[in-house]
Amino acid sequence: MTENTKIADINRNIYDIKNKDDYEFKMQKGLNRKIVEEISNMKKEPQWMKELRIKALDKYNQLALPTWGPDLSELNMDDIATYVKPKSKLNSDWDEVPEDIKKTFDSLGIPEAEKKSLSGVGAQYDSEVVYHSIKEELKKQGVIYTDMDTAVKDYPEIVKEHFMKCVPINDHKFVALHAAVWSGGSFVYVPKNVKVDIPLQSYFRLNSPESGQFEHTLIIVDEGASLHFIEGCSAPKYNKVNLHAGCVELYVKDNAYLRYSTIENWSKNMMNLNTKKAIVGKNAKIDWVTGSFGSKVSMLYPMSILNGEGAKTEYTGITFAGKGQNLDTGFKVVHNATNTSSVVNSKSISKDGGACTYRALVRIAENAKNSKCSVSCESLMMDDISRSDTIPVNDIRTNEVEFSHEAKIGKISDKEIFYLMSRGLSEEDAKAMIVRGFAYPISKELPVEYAVEMNNLINLELEGSIG
Repeated sequence: MTENTKIADINRNIYDIKNKDDYEFKMQKGLNRKIVEEISNMKKEPQWMKELRIKALDKYNQLALPTWGPDLSELNMDDIATYVKPKSKLNSDWDEVPEDIKKTFDSLGIPEAEKKSLSGVGAQYDSEVVYHSIKEELKKQGVIYTDMDTAVKDYPEIVKEHFMKCVPINDHKFVALHAAVWSGGSFVYVPKNVKVDIPLQSYFRLNSPESGQFEHTLIIVDEGASLHFIEGCSAPKYNKVNLHAGCVELYVKDNAYLRYSTIENWSKNMMNLNTKKAIVGKNAKIDWVTGSFGSKVSMLYPMSILNGEGAKTEYTGITFAGKGQNLDTGFKVVHNATNTSSVVNSKSISKDGGACTYRALVRIAENAKNSKCSVSCESLMMDDISRSDTIPVNDIRTNEVEFSHEAKIGKISDKEIFYLMSRGLSEEDAKAMIVRGFAYPISKELPVEYAVEMNNLINLELEGSIG
């Protein structure tokens, strides 16, 4: 192990806190019908959900692994436990969460953030949500914010109408896997014309080695309503592969607004194969703000489907890949109605031989006249051994549109470093300043706590590359 690697490993500090792999129940490794049925039975689910899981398992077995992206051959479902139940029930009082779990979330700043700047919080540990709360004033306005397992039982009609409809189970192999073994996640319903001014946040923490996390997030922002939802994810580092195959389904109804912010900070042994989609109604808007750090492999392409006239979407994302990482990320947007618009602003940083790929789809349908789309994609490579690729697919089916695509790939500038060093900065500080300036358009869009977290992560990643 080199000195640089030691520095990088040590400096993951709070994210690499490992609790003892102590659980109430851990499913046998592998994937088969018996395991899927056992998950459903343990959760006492309605028959329709069990049938959907079994149908999804059949679809999973039929679908092939994607071969167009990063190498997934290291992933073997026979080595993955799909369900890990922690030694904790669902709590609404933080003090009732078991001490070791509470300590982990305390160190990640979750309760502190709730006190300062959030109107509701959910915390998931391995396969189950261990804490959930929402402020009374939101409840009085009819806002529902709970964990998905509770939602299936308490709001069956709303869940059944929307679950795996935005993201169908045959979308790809890992969506089918998710639908078969999903557990935990968040359910949000914001009634018509209700404005949720203070954000809601869910945090997903995977602790158990050789396991998967398959949380499901379902958010419905009804007509004229608005919401900011924040999602955080992390896991400690192990020597064996862990898998994250969550699913996010977002419904933004007519004249509604949703801002969806997330920082994914998985460990370097994680396969992050997540799926996120939004269906956007008339004159509605969704803003995505995404930071992708950590993970050995990521395949993540949030998608907006603009179905209503005047629907809008904006995507702001940053990816940071270091040694041994292959992060394949991007954005997809489908314009299905007139006067729709999309703005995509993507940035990536690669160092120490890391690989970043921006993979995107823009489709403007024949009937989506007078639509506008602007795509900007910038990549910064810190050295000669890193890699950055841009693979856009632009499918424009009408001439009555405004469309622009700009891509820039470049190395960190020796001239800029020299100039800053001539002003008294060290080489390390000069590089850090350039990278933070490059990332600033993304970090300024994040909530304050997450912007600080992103800057800290950049500092940690850079520290590992200096020397």
